[in-house]
Amino acid sequence: MCGIVGAIAQRNVSEILLEGLRRLEYRGYDSAGLAILDANGDIQRTRALGKVIELENTISAQYGEEGIQGSIGIAHTRWATHGVPSEENAHPHMSSDEVVLVHNGIIENYQDLKVELKEQGYVFNSQTDSEVVVHLLHLELKQNDFATAVKNTVSRLHGAFALAIMQKGNSEEMWVARQGSPLVIGVGMDEFYVGSDPLALLQVTDRFIYLEEGDLAHITRKKLTILDKDHSEVERAISVFDHKVGTASKGEYKHFMLKETFEQPTVIKQCLEGRISETKVLDQAFGVNAGELLDKVEAVQIIACGTSYHSGMVAKYWIEKYANLPCQVEVASEFRYRHTVIAKNTLLITISQSGETADTLAALRKAKEKGLLASMTVCNVPGSSLVRESDMCLMTNAGPEIGVASTKAFTTQLTALLLLTVALAKRNGLSEAAEADIVAAMHQLPNLVEKALELDPKIQKISELFADKHHSLFLGRGPMYPIAQEGALKLKEISYIHAEAYPAGELKHGPLALVDEDMPIVTVAPKNDLLEKLVSNLEEVKARGGELFVFADESVNLHDLDDQHLVSLPTVPSCLEPIVYIIPLQLLSYHVAVLKGTDVDQPRNLAKSVTVE
Repeated sequence: MCGIVGAIAQRNVSEILLEGLRRLEYRGYDSAGLAILDANGDIQRTRALGKVIELENTISAQYGEEGIQGSIGIAHTRWATHGVPSEENAHPHMSSDEVVLVHNGIIENYQDLKVELKEQGYVFNSQTDSEVVVHLLHLELKQNDFATAVKNTVSRLHGAFALAIMQKGNSEEMWVARQGSPLVIGVGMDEFYVGSDPLALLQVTDRFIYLEEGDLAHITRKKLTILDKDHSEVERAISVFDHKVGTASKGEYKHFMLKETFEQPTVIKQCLEGRISETKVLDQAFGVNAGELLDKVEAVQIIACGTSYHSGMVAKYWIEKYANLPCQVEVASEFRYRHTVIAKNTLLITISQSGETADTLAALRKAKEKGLLASMTVCNVPGSSLVRESDMCLMTNAGPEIGVASTKAFTTQLTALLLLTVALAKRNGLSEAAEADIVAAMHQLPNLVEKALELDPKIQKISELFADKHHSLFLGRGPMYPIAQEGALKLKEISYIHAEAYPAGELKHGPLALVDEDMPIVTVAPKNDLLEKLVSNLEEVKARGGELFVFADESVNLHDLDDQHLVSLPTVPSCLEPIVYIIPLQLLSYHVAVLKGTDVDQPRNLAKSVTVE
């Protein structure tokens, strides 16, 4: 959740850095800082607790209205993972006034490196993992040139990180590195810029190079050299930012909902970046002291509304299966108005896209009065009320969601909750090999969602069969039941077709009475332990003349269904099935709504952020 800005230019870079920080404040922040090499090559560093305006005020107080002058600099906004919010823990970090850097991400092996550096006489002034990196660089510079020192240092770091580095007396070059955390290089006229996000740099350029995993880059004013993970020189393409498809524009899409549906591979990747290594979920991603709190969790209580409630329902299956912890999920508007009993050492999780959902916020406040181990919110808006009032937060990084019917916020909530599940499971018997398998699956997730989106033309064709329908049933078993609930919610929200979801095993307990030739039955059928049971439930529907629409694993034998009614999905690791299988249901609801001529992005009677009861 940190943000990096850097620049090496033909002019003073102070305002470029500050404007970049302002544009990164949407990521969340607790402190900010910058460092610039002045005319003498000395490092001028200023840091401040709080918003970027506090940093600006501090700079004005120290340097006057002109601020810090220099043509090369780096800057940072921080969202704490190691160490509490404080000026000492704020970036940039320095070592002996000789080298300075900013860091986004988590260094897994920082404790081992810290012991080693202390033995070499280094004194630590912060609680951060980032300070380990700058001291390690300083140690390397005692024996090597700048380039070699950077390469050697990066080779010793385990985890996910992005770095921007400067050296005292060296106003001609900057080094940056990317491993698991996003970093882009902006291209100007005899100038280069660095940012965690292109949005931070749009005031100076719209031409960007996206660094790839393991890349190092050596930057001077007139030349950029990129090295891959093997330190071989490579070329990376320059992309031109299309201002027409920013978050406030539909771009090439007819509706925001469709645009946001197709953004899901990208935002899921953003949600994962910096939080997983090759084989592990990085505990520090959950915030300061999160590890100590997660160690004590004996039960989980999830509170949410609407779509967020459905993501919590999926998380219940995951948490009880992988973490072996009891997990309760409740609609916030019910929780806040009934007598509740909270088990000992309960972690309360609230889920909200906006972070301002009134019922969820009230439920959090009530639960705090009952006594909790800790509270965590899964949220998409930094600085929101739920973020401020929770002990920990797990940001989904989905970016602004304009469509009222949630799409990318839901899948990033699920992604974040799967990360949390693994963090809890590691403390309750999940082996390193099992963790590595789940993390390997997470690495595949953006691509699997992309493949699901490729089904759009076929789903659009199927949607024509819903155009004259007034009711529908959605079926699922296990963790696919809440996905059926979410699919039904999407259809009713934007097409105004009455839709209900049931666990497929409940059909014979009542809903089967509704089944006839006019009732579409939508079913999600991944290949898992419950598939055989589900197929039996589908036979019950067919026997009563029901019209089945089945989204199934490509290896499932359902060929007796009309091809128009069967959509095959690629085989998906079981832990990812809920995330991948919601994609075709989102697309189905969208295309049905378009055919019915409803207002897709702003359906009647609904609001995006429900800030009242």
